[in-house]
Amino acid sequence: MNKKQRQTLKAVFSSPVRSDIKWTSIENLFKALGAEVSQGRGSRVRVSLNGVKAVFHEPHPEKETDKGAVKAVQEFLVNADIKPEDY
Repeated sequence: MNKKQRQTLKAVFSSPVRSDIKWTSIENLFKALGAEVSQGRGSRVRVSLNGVKAVFHEPHPEKETDKGAVKAVQEFLVNADIKPEDY
């Protein structure tokens, strides 16, 4: 995992929840962690990591992910046993 991906991981777990994280950064983080990422119908993005599956909606037309989606990403990573302090 490179420096930018570690920064994204830290941003996802920051408190208060941020709303300025670009979706492409989150998607790159998933891939760096070894997740399988595939495009679903419309703006849906399917992610599978460590046996945990989730579906997220890619934000549009803006590039930044809203607070609710960042919280969902955080919960997904916790369920997949990903902790920012391990990276």
